[in-house]
Amino acid sequence: MFKFCEQKQHKTIFSILGIIVVCLFLVLIVSGIVGIISKIKESHYIGANTPYAQTISVQGQGKVYAKPDIAIIDMSVVTEGRNIKDVQDKNTKKMNTVIDFLKGFGIEDKDIKTINYNIYPRYNYENRIIPEIIGYEISQTLELKVRNLEKVGDILDKSVGAGINQVSSLRFWIDKDEDLKEQARKLAIEDAKQKAKKLASNLEIKLVKLVGFSEDSGVYYPVSAYKEAAGMGGGGTTPDIQTGENKIIINVSLIYEID
Repeated sequence: MFKFCEQKQHKTIFSILGIIVVCLFLVLIVSGIVGIISKIKESHYIGANTPYAQTISVQGQGKVYAKPDIAIIDMSVVTEGRNIKDVQDKNTKKMNTVIDFLKGFGIEDKDIKTINYNIYPRYNYENRIIPEIIGYEISQTLELKVRNLEKVGDILDKSVGAGINQVSSLRFWIDKDEDLKEQARKLAIEDAKQKAKKLASNLEIKLVKLVGFSEDSGVYYPVSAYKEAAGMGGGGTTPDIQTGENKIIINVSLIYEID
């Protein structure tokens, strides 16, 4: 009987020791997890204890004026009729004539692009609950690039005789403008630098180093458009085209660390 009690006591002691070991093991695991989480949290706040670098931001603008070397014209053939197939055939025939006319002016295929083709039903709303379709309108629009600006007036004048009955846009552009943008960018940066120096002097601070730069580039503003003389009806007075100048604007922002 005494032997049995002794064995039971030993088993109880071993059980208690086992529980203690397991608890210690769990404590170690939890401590490790907490440490890892702490490290992760620290990684999100790297540099939090370092002093915040004070900065100022200044903007500069550069402008360059240049004469455009290309005209872009949006012109359309608009045809109406009762039968949609007839209207489509007539519009296609007119447009093909226009394209042949443009090529005769030396306009290359790469500079003639269809940018719009629409078919609209025409309705009669008079005294009707449900409108009645009484015909159709087809409109096809070309975007034309004219690289010889001396031909723009003749094209606008004579294209009407070829079949064009709507000109919705005429604008002048600079085909290769990278050098002009670079000039405007240099002017904008110099403008911002001068503003930064003046601001630093007024605030009695020191510019330490440039730490940021951004650019808004390629903004075009036509300085003048074109003047349309009487006619433009084919055989009348040729429109007087004034190309004017284009203004290329680049805006920059410089950020300086200050002391």
